[in-house]
Amino acid sequence: MTSHQTIDDLPTPALILDRAILRRNTKRMSERLRNAGVMLRPHLKTAKSIQVGRLAVEGHDGRITVSTLAEARYFADGGFKDILYGVGIVPSKLAAVSELRRQGINLRVVTDNLAVAKAIAAATKDGDTFSVFIEIDSGAGRAGLPFPALPGLLEIGRVLHEAPGVDLAGVMTHAGHSYHQSTPDGIAAIAEQERVAIVTAAEKLRAAGIPCPIVSGGSTPTAMLSRDFTGITEMRPGVYVFNDLDQEYIGSCGAGDIALSVLASVIGHYPHRNQLLIDAGALALSKDISAQEFQPKVGYGTIVDAPVRAMAVVDCSQEHGFVGADDPLPYGNLPVGARVRVLPNHACITAAAYDRYYVVDSDLDGGKSVVDVYDRINGW
Repeated sequence: MTSHQTIDDLPTPALILDRAILRRNTKRMSERLRNAGVMLRPHLKTAKSIQVGRLAVEGHDGRITVSTLAEARYFADGGFKDILYGVGIVPSKLAAVSELRRQGINLRVVTDNLAVAKAIAAATKDGDTFSVFIEIDSGAGRAGLPFPALPGLLEIGRVLHEAPGVDLAGVMTHAGHSYHQSTPDGIAAIAEQERVAIVTAAEKLRAAGIPCPIVSGGSTPTAMLSRDFTGITEMRPGVYVFNDLDQEYIGSCGAGDIALSVLASVIGHYPHRNQLLIDAGALALSKDISAQEFQPKVGYGTIVDAPVRAMAVVDCSQEHGFVGADDPLPYGNLPVGARVRVLPNHACITAAAYDRYYVVDSDLDGGKSVVDVYDRINGW
């Protein structure tokens, strides 16, 4: 990268990160949770970047969440010491967890399974230690002990608590069903459902004499729009660092809060169908349209500063994006070779195709110059 590189010099497709918006996003969440008396454990599966991670934990104690062991190793190498591996652990991965823990990394794991709890307890026989969260399903229907029955909670808790070398860190949940709401009231209702589920689980453990120091919630919508954090000790939002069209249209962020975009080149004009092609298709943009029911015409991403209404990637094949609009496309303003930027529907999935962020800063020159390059970790 030269000192005067601009986005016009980049190969396309390229992943563009606006540092000014990123900093505003991280500051907003940081201050919100600090004012609520809740610890922030950002989920870095979205960014997968040490540089973004350091911004996210600024002013906090540095705890983070990851979704792969590759991320755990990467962030450990970057100096992060308290890491929650937030995907249900299996016994075959315990050796890899132990390897990091022996290096002084408090890598914590998650389970909702009694047999796995027993395997963790058995794995301490050689002197290894573990820190474990019990996962609760607060309504998303993905993983966790279903609330309100919480079957097996005390049995799992007792096995973990009584095992020498095992720290029962607490309970955790992911309120993923908040993504299916589109109003502040709707998201706040899910946030309360999330809170009641994990606080109830914690109280049930404590009533049985089993400690539960950490009560961990997590999703960007509930972290932003919850009205009551009573009993919750930490939150694990993730996509808020970048935001995306999904978050905008469900109300977690505003239109100016999307820090991530894909830079693409116009590669063809097709006036007979009022479309043009760009060199960013399904692999560069993803095909995730998770909140489409709440969105206007966005397809697989909208065009930044579009010259006509509802200009979006309306379809895509592997390497081609089909751009359409409600009005006739202004082909003279967008000749073949012109650059456009596409806002993603789901930042996490879009970013997964890339190995780096080209960083711009809209507060400096409108985001035209590349001011830095951030790396990111992919794979498992």
